[in-house]
Amino acid sequence: MVATTCQHLIAPAALPRTAAGLSIFTYNVLLPNSQDGWWNYKMYLPPLSPEEEYISTWEYRRSLLQDRIGLVDADIVCIQEVSPLSFEEDFSFMSDILGYDGVELFRKGRFRPATFWKKNRVKLVSPAQHKDRTLLTTFRLVNNDTNSESDSQDDNSRNENWHVLNCHLQAGQNGGRRVRQIVEGITAATKLAKKLKEPDLTNINLIVCGDFNGGEESGAVHYLEKGFIGPDFLEEGEPVSSKEKKLPLASPMTDVASINGCAAPTLVVPELISLMIEGGDAYTNPNFSHDVIEKLKRIYTRFATVPSAGGSMQMGTSDAERWLTIINGKVGRGSEFRTAAKFMGWVDPVLEEASDELNNAELKADKKDERPAVVIPDNGILTLDDFIGVYLDELRQGKFWGIAWDLAALEEPLMVMDVFTARYDRIYCSKSLSPFAVLDFHCKSPCPNKVEPSDHLPVAASFIPNTAVQ
Repeated sequence: MVATTCQHLIAPAALPRTAAGLSIFTYNVLLPNSQDGWWNYKMYLPPLSPEEEYISTWEYRRSLLQDRIGLVDADIVCIQEVSPLSFEEDFSFMSDILGYDGVELFRKGRFRPATFWKKNRVKLVSPAQHKDRTLLTTFRLVNNDTNSESDSQDDNSRNENWHVLNCHLQAGQNGGRRVRQIVEGITAATKLAKKLKEPDLTNINLIVCGDFNGGEESGAVHYLEKGFIGPDFLEEGEPVSSKEKKLPLASPMTDVASINGCAAPTLVVPELISLMIEGGDAYTNPNFSHDVIEKLKRIYTRFATVPSAGGSMQMGTSDAERWLTIINGKVGRGSEFRTAAKFMGWVDPVLEEASDELNNAELKADKKDERPAVVIPDNGILTLDDFIGVYLDELRQGKFWGIAWDLAALEEPLMVMDVFTARYDRIYCSKSLSPFAVLDFHCKSPCPNKVEPSDHLPVAASFIPNTAVQ
């Protein structure tokens, strides 16, 4: 029997839960900038004043995360975009202060998902499974009345397995990969259910949550909500599947935030694309607007001090270093630096040697791991076209926020008036589960900001098995 109502609560609030149910909190926290993520200050628009810079530090952002996660008090917390370099220190508060004494960190990548749980509420019943940007954990509820797990096969409310798929799907123009990632993750859940000898493999207790990097237009969302996807479905004009794929469940999954209400956006950021793009697609073949081109020309003119053969001024090595110091804090970091260095004549000596001597992809990859330092050549020249090309490269990577911040820092700010909203972060559940509470988070100002530590907002919900619904 499916629950007929689902209560929507407005944050800040704690999630209600029952002894027979499970509560989930999912959040893309924005890469912690304690050791990595130096560029996070560029996410704040307009640029923070010196007096405001503290709000972009990890110490401040971590305190906001701790307060929010602690107040919601979910049984399981799924976060995305953590750094393996500093994970234990960054999130020590989860166990030391909030009591999340169970944790699984994704095994690969710079931006990783991680799942936390409280062992007095749930017990991990099988080793976590690490797929392509998805992390599968399977739990059994702990009897909170006796603080022990019920092993009785007749106790359906506490003995059923709960599969939780924590996702951080690929960003950008990668609709096909996102579909493959979600299909692979759900397939892993059904295979595990079979291994655990669950009675109905088409009706398992499955919760899929995280950052989908796409909304209603994306193939991954279509697959979950419609129960299938085929070659006729187009995302950004391209098919995302070469053949029909069916969800291995009896019914499509439920988007819990949409039940009994209008789902709140989870991405609330400055609206930049209309100010930045003129012609071409924003992601496949973008072109800068006339206004941005003129801003970049004026910036270039202010920095250029080296005479060219034709008499005009160009940016030399010291000019490029002054520019990079303003936008990135120092020379030697950031994709703008790496792209500019290549335009100015830097060549990777290891890859050049590999290209000359080793016409073999595997050997070239081995050479690339040696990673020589990128440098700006002493007598390098960055032409105007190359300077614009640096930012076109940023544009093609979808770094609208970074370009906007650089323009403002270089005294050519965009007149940002509007806010872009989207719903990339979601929680889905299978038909065997009934959501009875959803916690909605709202923000009208572009994120991150003084009260929001990430460019994403979280989503949280409480569930009960249909077998336990009276």
